[in-house]
Amino acid sequence: MHENKTPRQLIEQWVAAFNRGDADTLESLYAEQAVNHQMPNEPVNGKAAIGRMFRGEFAAAPEMHCIPVQIIAEGSWAVLEWHDPKGFGGCGFFEIKEGLIHTQRGYWDKLTFMKLYEL
Repeated sequence: MHENKTPRQLIEQWVAAFNRGDADTLESLYAEQAVNHQMPNEPVNGKAAIGRMFRGEFAAAPEMHCIPVQIIAEGSWAVLEWHDPKGFGGCGFFEIKEGLIHTQRGYWDKLTFMKLYEL
């Protein structure tokens, strides 16, 4: 489905879907057994669970927006450094195989996020 995309292109597609609040498209970018581990939280295992996670996040904080600072891609990995309009920032590491995200790790400050988004 996404085999012809480079890791950089896949992350650009991920950012666009995230900014639209499009959990269905985001879910489609992950492999069936993918793991999304946002380091302040427990890992989320499996494509369907990752889709549910995004749906819940978009419902709780629909104003979230990802502004890429830089995307670095090498081999099967891509790194996304980002911030949002409120100045909150972090980074994500994506392992991409056969055009799908297999592993994602995100690093950001959960306490600051919760305060900024009044959660």
